[in-house]
Amino acid sequence: MTEAWLPGTVRRLGGWAVGNSRGTDFAVSRRCRHQFADLSEGSIDADGCLVCPWHQSRYDVTTGRMVSGPRGFLGWHGPTPGYTQLIRGLGRVVPLRVGRVVREAGRMVVRPRER
Repeated sequence: MTEAWLPGTVRRLGGWAVGNSRGTDFAVSRRCRHQFADLSEGSIDADGCLVCPWHQSRYDVTTGRMVSGPRGFLGWHGPTPGYTQLIRGLGRVVPLRVGRVVREAGRMVVRPRER
């Protein structure tokens, strides 16, 4: 049986957060650049970005770059002026790893992409 991801879903596959954004399978490393939340527990927003489950940092699944966020720190959920820009800058300099989802022998696996 071949696995498939429904559009908008995210789940864990080894060290990867995998899913389907706008009809295309994706794979990115699982740990958020902010406070290392497990991105496989995240969601896909209306723009096709992967959203961190803890503080809503948003990632472009095609490049691994953080496009916005975070919206909080530790247990706080709300504005964090200055801090948010610092973390967003880090997320652009050190993006998530991006993988390529392939089907092999009836199952899905992730192959790292070369940068």
